[in-house]
Amino acid sequence: MRELIEQYKGVVIQIATPFSIGTGFYLKDYDLIITNEHVVRNNKDVVVEGKGVQRVLSSVRYLDPKFDLAFVQGPKPNPWMSVKLHDQEDFREGDPVIAVGHPFGLKYTATQGIISNSSHQQDDLYYIQHDAALNPGNSGGPLVNDAGEILGVNTFIIQNGQSIGFSLPARYLKQALDEFKAGGDKSGVRCISCANIVFEPNPEKKYCPFCGSKIQMISQIEDYQPKGIKLEIEDALKALNYDVNLTRRGPYNWEINHGSAKILLSYHEDTGMIAGDAYICSLPKENIKEIYVYLLQQNSQLEGLCFSIQNQDIILSLQIFDHSFKPELGSQIFQYLFEKANAYDDLLIKNFGAITRVD
Repeated sequence: MRELIEQYKGVVIQIATPFSIGTGFYLKDYDLIITNEHVVRNNKDVVVEGKGVQRVLSSVRYLDPKFDLAFVQGPKPNPWMSVKLHDQEDFREGDPVIAVGHPFGLKYTATQGIISNSSHQQDDLYYIQHDAALNPGNSGGPLVNDAGEILGVNTFIIQNGQSIGFSLPARYLKQALDEFKAGGDKSGVRCISCANIVFEPNPEKKYCPFCGSKIQMISQIEDYQPKGIKLEIEDALKALNYDVNLTRRGPYNWEINHGSAKILLSYHEDTGMIAGDAYICSLPKENIKEIYVYLLQQNSQLEGLCFSIQNQDIILSLQIFDHSFKPELGSQIFQYLFEKANAYDDLLIKNFGAITRVD
């Protein structure tokens, strides 16, 4: 089982948009990343990142609100390996399964469980019900059997349902892939009313040519435009030559890599607080007192920054309220945080034996 979990590290993809974060997985036979429609909704392009592939924008190729499926173009080149779909209905209650994904935006987790209902009906579809823990951010990831084959796509959970998750069986995914492939190299959207796939270009523009229902093609999706404080934060990042399209992690979060440090920026709308947390390295296994003393000394000397410890992570942080924030000031304090984080990372590792973080 451990080998299987390691194998899927080379298949599972982290997906981010200005509205949400989620998970996908790569199918080499189709050169597509599979995820949920609700993960990429209202986006023509999404940020994908996986083992061996740094963050990049990839095009959404297919949207399917009926099955809650979406296909994203696989970036090139990529080192991701091939996995097999298990599209037969021979799984049973009690069979072991693994749910793989990026919950809460974390880098890769795998949880084990068993199938508790092999054919849970929801509307006119049947789902695999299981108790492998699913959390926000896991949506779109694969449900895997003990042979390493993909049984389904993790789709939804019951809130407060004590780890009750539901995955769309792979046979529905295979059906959608075959129908999409029949359209050649064209992008498409499945009409929620008549269930036909409408391929680009749509001669009826905003309406399904099969049934006349309103439909939004991928080419008609408008680019995301930040407003208010989110625009000001992104203007500050642009001034530092960061591609804000690659930094967005949902509606109020941005992730920046600067040197060896990873910085998370977040806006807390309820308090008006903008926070920057630079995860620079982890505590050493020995001589921890020395590094604690040093960090406390630095806290008394730093201007506008503060060290803290979360679990084993050493974090350098800043905070500023939105009413004081302007792009010019923002770019200055962000640059200050980024440079200090990168410098402290090297210093703490070299002088105190701190451990390099591995996401």
